[in-house]
Amino acid sequence: MSERPLLSQIESPDQISGLSRAELRTLADELREELIEVVSGVGGHLGAGLGVIELTVALHHVLDSPKDKIVWDVGHQAYGHKVLTGRREQFPTIRQYRGLSGFPKRGESVHDTFGVGHASTAISAALGYAVARDLRKEKHRVVAVVGDGALTGGIAYEGLNNVSETGTDMVVILNDNEMSISPNVGAVNRYLTEITSGRLYNHFEAELWDLLGKVPGGIKARTLAAKAKESLKTFMTPGHLFEALGFRYFGPIDGHDLDLVIDTLQDVCRLKGPTLLHVVTEKGKGYSFAEQDNLKYHGVTKFDPDKGVQAGQSSGPPSYTSVFGNTVLKMAHQDRRIVAITAAMPDGTGLVPFREQLPDRFFDVGIAEQHAVTFAGGLACRGMKPVVAIYSTFLQRAYDQVIHDIALQKLNVVLALDRAGLVGADGPTHHGTFDLAYLRCIPDLVVMAPRDEDQLQHMLATALDYDEGPVALRYPRGDGVGVPMADQPTPMPIGVGETLQDGEEILLIGLGTGTILAQRAAELLSEEGLRPTVIDAKFLKPLDRELLLQEGARHDLVVTLEEGAVHGGFGSAVLELFHAELGSVPHVLTLGIEDHFVEHGSPDQLLADVGLNPEAICTRVLSTWRGRHNTVDLHDRRRRGVEGAES
Repeated sequence: MSERPLLSQIESPDQISGLSRAELRTLADELREELIEVVSGVGGHLGAGLGVIELTVALHHVLDSPKDKIVWDVGHQAYGHKVLTGRREQFPTIRQYRGLSGFPKRGESVHDTFGVGHASTAISAALGYAVARDLRKEKHRVVAVVGDGALTGGIAYEGLNNVSETGTDMVVILNDNEMSISPNVGAVNRYLTEITSGRLYNHFEAELWDLLGKVPGGIKARTLAAKAKESLKTFMTPGHLFEALGFRYFGPIDGHDLDLVIDTLQDVCRLKGPTLLHVVTEKGKGYSFAEQDNLKYHGVTKFDPDKGVQAGQSSGPPSYTSVFGNTVLKMAHQDRRIVAITAAMPDGTGLVPFREQLPDRFFDVGIAEQHAVTFAGGLACRGMKPVVAIYSTFLQRAYDQVIHDIALQKLNVVLALDRAGLVGADGPTHHGTFDLAYLRCIPDLVVMAPRDEDQLQHMLATALDYDEGPVALRYPRGDGVGVPMADQPTPMPIGVGETLQDGEEILLIGLGTGTILAQRAAELLSEEGLRPTVIDAKFLKPLDRELLLQEGARHDLVVTLEEGAVHGGFGSAVLELFHAELGSVPHVLTLGIEDHFVEHGSPDQLLADVGLNPEAICTRVLSTWRGRHNTVDLHDRRRRGVEGAES
């Protein structure tokens, strides 16, 4: 890393409190340079961290972490915080295998007060810290740093409402940069943007001030006007919204004016009761390319910091996300009832072309997954065909809505679960490893997973053609496997699997990406002289009972493969089927993700770690197979020996 004289001296945040204002400005400049240099080399989240450099320096200058508690929302903002809290040497490992997490993580540092990967949680968590402090008779400050995008999530308002009920001492900093990942949407964002743009308020104030200076007695009038300024400000800024929720409101202030942020933060941290400081920042501040396109530079691959050129996209197969986006758009052109819904992720879910071509049938509801699902239910009640595109990990937030508002009413809603399975560098908060288990138990819900990108488009056609209830379609992050793509997606029969390879003795049954793993493991097993049968189950619900029972009965060893939690997932479903239906149950080996959270790293590294790469699968199957056959041979020899002695 480049030499940065002041930053290189900072090993813990207590060294920041004694710095002069000039030194703090230098520290902010060096910290911004550090983020650009490191993230350009390894990739990661950039724009959000650059936007809060001054705020981060101010927080660690005014507060005494870890005694004082700083709770970050989401964590995209917290890269600078990691550098200033003793992790500069490790910073180049961020989001790398066995390196720093891309999000605040309690096990990584005492300065990471609360682990977080999803938005809108900081206010509730900070309130928990504040109330615990009061109950324990402790004396320290609690500050939650919340992005304006987080205010599209309902839990943020639940937290704000509860804070007002407790009346405890805590500060909420609203970091207002008009962005979450994609541009923010909704009435709250429009309101904040209109106010913080300052046109109406600043024009009115300037004109009034100028007028008062010209009339007789104007100086006295200006003095009176200054006293009235706060009333004017409260009337014309979000102050009355937050004050109605029980907060003392300050701002909006320029979040890049370090002196102003420090002075204001020192003042508000002395106050009693709930306080909200509204700070206006620019995402990507200080790096021209990110300022010009803060969406492109929210999350980046490696890039040339001088030219702003990111590493090129793969020239290989299309991504699952793009296949989904193109397919739903193609089908929407053919059926006007199809609408697309996303929760603040049009880019990440592949729906940007849909938004551009069919804007009247595209709905970005903000970071509000619960609302997205119930909104889709209302659309379905009136004969529309809503497709709700949400990352697997984020659908967990709408679990009650999936059960009560969709499945219970048998509404024709398609849940498109992107990022299913192990997603890589974002780690345990973003891995989509639980959807098979948490969806499988819901009645009247069809659950399916494609083995490749071509099958994805046919499964989406299947889901949209189905009219007996909701359908969940889960698919992975990243590129497809490179199969030929059909020109037109066509519906498939519900609950029908497919035998891909006919063999004997060993049966490999895959679901989704597990099928590709099964095929590759079968190739390795063939080199060991075995010829397993390979089945693509296609559906978790309903299972192809006839195919699985028929094949299960004629094989000695059955192996299920899924890129998801093995407890309660696809393998469990197969086990339950065999137990209930087969008189003699074959030996079943269920391979998936065991009962632990998986850390971050490349997908290949993580698959190897959890024993789901083809080599590990082959080794496990061979070990089980040989162990069973040695046992069978021993039992057979013992049986023959007893019979010989009796004769």
